[in-house]
Amino acid sequence: MNENIVRTVAAQLKISAEQVKKTLDLMEEGGTVPFIARYRKNETGNLDEEQILFIEKQYKYEQKLADRKEAVLKLIAEQGKLTDEITAAVNACTKLNEVEDLYRPYMQKKKTRAAAAIKNGLQPLADWLLALPETGDIEAEAAKYLNEEVKTVKDAIQGAKDIIAENVSDNAKLRWSFKDTIMKSGSLVTKVKKDNPDEKKIYEMYYDRTEAVSRLAAHRIMAIDRAEKEKVITVSFSYDDAYLAQQAANSLLKGQHTIAEEIITEAAEDGCDRLLFPSIEREIRSELSDQAHQSSIEIFSSNLEKLLLQPPLKGRVVLGFDPGYRNGCKLAVLDETGKMLTVDKIFPFNGDKAQEAAKQKLVSLLRKYSVQIIAIGNGTASRESERLVADVIRDNHLDVSYAIVSEAGASVWSAQEAARAEFPDMAIEERSAVSIGRRLLDPLAELIKIDPKSIGVGQYQHDLPEKALNERLDEAVMKVVNRTGADLNTASAELLTHISGLNSATAKEIVNYRNEHGRFTNREQLKKVKKLGDKTYTQCAGFLRIVGGDEPLDQTSIHPESYEHARALMKACGVSALGQADAQFPEELVKDLGIDKYTLQDIEDAIRQPLRDYRDQFEGAVLRSDILELKDLHVGDKLSGTVRNVVDFGAFVDIGLHDDGLVHVSKMSEKRITHPSEVLSVGDIVDVYVIEIDEVKEQVKLSLLPADVIEKRDARWKESRKNAKKNRKGAPNRNERPKKEEPVTMADATQRLLERFGRKH
Repeated sequence: MNENIVRTVAAQLKISAEQVKKTLDLMEEGGTVPFIARYRKNETGNLDEEQILFIEKQYKYEQKLADRKEAVLKLIAEQGKLTDEITAAVNACTKLNEVEDLYRPYMQKKKTRAAAAIKNGLQPLADWLLALPETGDIEAEAAKYLNEEVKTVKDAIQGAKDIIAENVSDNAKLRWSFKDTIMKSGSLVTKVKKDNPDEKKIYEMYYDRTEAVSRLAAHRIMAIDRAEKEKVITVSFSYDDAYLAQQAANSLLKGQHTIAEEIITEAAEDGCDRLLFPSIEREIRSELSDQAHQSSIEIFSSNLEKLLLQPPLKGRVVLGFDPGYRNGCKLAVLDETGKMLTVDKIFPFNGDKAQEAAKQKLVSLLRKYSVQIIAIGNGTASRESERLVADVIRDNHLDVSYAIVSEAGASVWSAQEAARAEFPDMAIEERSAVSIGRRLLDPLAELIKIDPKSIGVGQYQHDLPEKALNERLDEAVMKVVNRTGADLNTASAELLTHISGLNSATAKEIVNYRNEHGRFTNREQLKKVKKLGDKTYTQCAGFLRIVGGDEPLDQTSIHPESYEHARALMKACGVSALGQADAQFPEELVKDLGIDKYTLQDIEDAIRQPLRDYRDQFEGAVLRSDILELKDLHVGDKLSGTVRNVVDFGAFVDIGLHDDGLVHVSKMSEKRITHPSEVLSVGDIVDVYVIEIDEVKEQVKLSLLPADVIEKRDARWKESRKNAKKNRKGAPNRNERPKKEEPVTMADATQRLLERFGRKH
């Protein structure tokens, strides 16, 4: 284990090196992230899953960085060009691209103009020009290098200029400086193409737009990338390229008089225009896209996590209602465990007689099976179906509620092998009704069966790098599943696959064992499952619960390795059974039991609430019994709704209308916020205010704040900007060009780089 890397990662996380080292040791021993986070708190200092994941990823990156530094220094040394300055500069790098920038001048290039000039023997001429001769004859000097490949003095001078131009492009100091300048003061310019396929004007806001690079939001970057890819727009940069090219020339001329000034200036300008600027622009575009992708992946991951954490509606009989027009509405009645009781179909939108028959059949089902909640899918004919359900409830005085449920991905699951195996005699659309109903009963257990990318809580997800997206979504699922745990006797193979230590093969073997031998009565029986060894048992046992088994502690999150501690604790404190919410554990009675503080706290919590569901702390679905229409709304109305999706520019909230209302990020807080996720999460139940109604587009704009609060806040912000503008009067103009600086040597650049990371050379 590299101690330097351990210290670097620890500093980045602001934790001790020992915590990082111990975490890496546990992972090396085969510990999973959930297991380490839950059952090895005393060893890691109570690090959570995200911190552990960061340690794992960052250590690998830092190791890769260290290996690349070593390789680059070796390659430069083999050329006989390694100096203490270069070594210090390389070792000071904190990113792989910085190392590559420093290595760029020493890379073997075969097909560039400069490489051809060097091959033709013109490097000495370029070196002579860069030595800044004050006297002499440039053409006479160039004539010394004529040969079969270099036939004229003009060719020789041009070749030397090509070498100098590439030197400019390869200069890491210039590259970093210019890139920083463009990032801070440059703009991205988009223009519409004459012949473009954007008939619906989806990208209209980018037809003629100029925006500072430093202020580009992630969602706009991704929209620009997509529009460019679809050949709707062109994208370019705007910055003072002439000034930067002169700076490049000045770095070579060093303020000295030389007969080569014109040639060097021309070469520097060529190096900037032909090589350096395009390279930097590509690099900036790539970094902007990478940052936008990462931001979007994090939003997707957070949304998915919150969606999966929605609490289940336990102990209710549910009717899953999959709306449709021509093909009818599919109905599935499920018992409290999600077992299907019956399926049916109604055709309420085929005329008055058909609607009346549909209502009668619906009432019959609700009464026969004592249905308590109806889960209505939010797809085609959703709001018409909602009206039908609301009418049935009202007209028949039924004690029934309904909720609108996202049906994204329901059809995907319905066509999967697992769905066909469970319901071989049902049509795909009938299986969809089952999925919709189960999503209300237990969102996690049902949604876990579906590819997260099909659930509909992302942003530009089809433009994201698939590997990185899948990895992050898998991590979100892993966190939720293991924080929640799983009932060993009812969990599906899909759910078990995400339990700590298990994979698809061991998950299937658990289900096979259950089918062959019946219910598990204790956790020890897991050791009898094929492919599940002692190490896997250790990793998974604490996350798998057994209710009503032989061992009461098996229903808790207490790990079997801590059972003796739990029993000793209960005995010492006079706790006779699990579930005593008011149980007390006086310090003087437990201090000598040898239980670390983290495990002790977890055991105490589990004894008080053995069946506590981690998801119960979050808000559930909004249950309704009557319908809301656009005509019912007025500006200023206060409504309750469910956050369906969170994106960069705002959040979409289901308030009971056909389409979700939008809360723009600017209408979320009295304080300035940078992202909606600082305020809202998917699944949140929120009060919103109607601020704008567009009946033509059937759109509603919402706010988390009343209109008068927004007005006062905006006035306060306006006054603040006014005062700030006054305070800036007399201050230096930030748009003025910086004063001409003295040339910076490689030693100076190295020292600055070292100082940037708090080191001295």
